[in-house]
Amino acid sequence: MRIRPFAPADTETVVDIWTRCGLVRPWNDPRKDIARKAEVQPELFLVGELAVAGAPRIVATAMAGYDGHRGWVNYLAVDPASQRQGLARELMAEVERLLLARGCPKVNLQVREGNAAALGLYIELGYTMDASVSLGKRLIVDGPGPGVTPAS
Repeated sequence: MRIRPFAPADTETVVDIWTRCGLVRPWNDPRKDIARKAEVQPELFLVGELAVAGAPRIVATAMAGYDGHRGWVNYLAVDPASQRQGLARELMAEVERLLLARGCPKVNLQVREGNAAALGLYIELGYTMDASVSLGKRLIVDGPGPGVTPAS
């Protein structure tokens, strides 16, 4: 797999992969997330390509960041047709390499409850469960939150 930084022309392919991997939620507009990432450490937004019929095709994504204290990984996804080939492992290794090169001492990530496959992958990669509770607060609302039905 060839790993490279995301380019704006990749947007629709990336959103399609995220959607097919079940990562898109109504309250997180993926195009807005991409636009926001383009403004902050865009070099840590990666895509992985495989040659398909002689042409490169995006099959994997990872959005990483480093705040000076911890590295974070979001939107790790592999096209369902290309899963179970070690591509997520390869992409995570590159994310970790880039974060380590910045002096990042620890990487954190979040896995949604019930996503046993993702949890298993991260455990195999050496990640452990922290004794922490994840809290969140929306500062900008992209869409209806969980359990909220938009008014007609």
